[in-house]
Amino acid sequence: MSEGADAFSITSKKPPAFDTRLPVGQLYFPSFERYEDAMRGIFERKYYTNHGPLARRLEEELVTFLGVKHAICVTNATIGLMMVAEALEISGNVIVPAHTFVASAQSIKWCGLTPRFCDVDPLTQQIDVKAARALIDADTSAILAVNLWGGACDIAGLASLSADSGIHVYFDSAHAFGAKVKDIAVGRFGRAEVFSFHATKVISAGEGGCVTTNDDDLAAKLRNIRSSYGAGDVVSVRRTTNGRMSEAQAAIALLSLEDYPMIRAHNKALFEAYRRLLASVPGITLLPPTNVTDSNYQYAACTIDESEFGLTRDQILALLQAENIIARRYFYPGIHRSAEFKAQDVTASGRLLVTEMLSESGLQLPLGARVGLSDVTRIAEIITRAHDSAGTLLGLIPREI
Repeated sequence: MSEGADAFSITSKKPPAFDTRLPVGQLYFPSFERYEDAMRGIFERKYYTNHGPLARRLEEELVTFLGVKHAICVTNATIGLMMVAEALEISGNVIVPAHTFVASAQSIKWCGLTPRFCDVDPLTQQIDVKAARALIDADTSAILAVNLWGGACDIAGLASLSADSGIHVYFDSAHAFGAKVKDIAVGRFGRAEVFSFHATKVISAGEGGCVTTNDDDLAAKLRNIRSSYGAGDVVSVRRTTNGRMSEAQAAIALLSLEDYPMIRAHNKALFEAYRRLLASVPGITLLPPTNVTDSNYQYAACTIDESEFGLTRDQILALLQAENIIARRYFYPGIHRSAEFKAQDVTASGRLLVTEMLSESGLQLPLGARVGLSDVTRIAEIITRAHDSAGTLLGLIPREI
């Protein structure tokens, strides 16, 4: 075995570069002392759920932070997406990019609607507005756009498309909390936006989310849909659910929101280190946050060009994971190729070439609370060494996993 190949755990008996696994997700969590104090207050009040004081306070702070009229906290983002579809009373089909987490499309399906999958822009990885326009037909009632990787879609282009076609536009903004478009906070666009407060996101409630909107009537509907018996001013809705956020979730989210400046600064420092250290490595491109004037730097999204790097994305992934670097291939496959949707005729334009290219070349590197600058340096060194040793590694690692 060559000296280059012998330097990696996957091709030798060498121990992993990291003793513990480095995850992709954010995983920021308050100190136990702060957590204990927040939980003690909940137990002293004996108010655990059902629009409690902490959930109401969180909504107020989100309204201020995002500069939006209404923030409706929910138990998770998928429920929030379903609630928006219900509140808008949409029907028929909803255009959604296939390059996203499967829950985006599942929320459409759960509401009895048909997702029509759209391709994305090859440079930004955001929904391709021209492709979306081409998919609109008489049965199309909405576009669910997705703001990816701490960046944003072409907001102005989607607004123009909505005005021209008369269809609703709403956003899955799970990746975009804290991002700004021309210094306007994401959360204020379209009919509504939905954020995730999952533990892997930049603001964490452990699990949770919120819906934001500037539409008073839509907000009233959302509050009534959120509770199985309604809440706030009674308005007519087709059906209700149980999407209430608990006080425990709200307590953690409030602490996370308090920590956001620190979280963002740490993320940005890690992202900039990746950018600097990987800039000279052929075949790996770090995607900057797109279409925004500010970002949460929640993701280190890369694409791999095999012809330049010398290894496939999957080979690099296997090599990194053997070193306890838990990189991921997001999103694989595109939703239109997933088991749940691949048999469904939901595209009008045949193959989604950009989505399929990204599913084979996209790579997420660790970034978040459990990653430090020295870790990024080691990861970049391993990637650089992999490129330099690609010729000897090529036949030793399977091309696909």
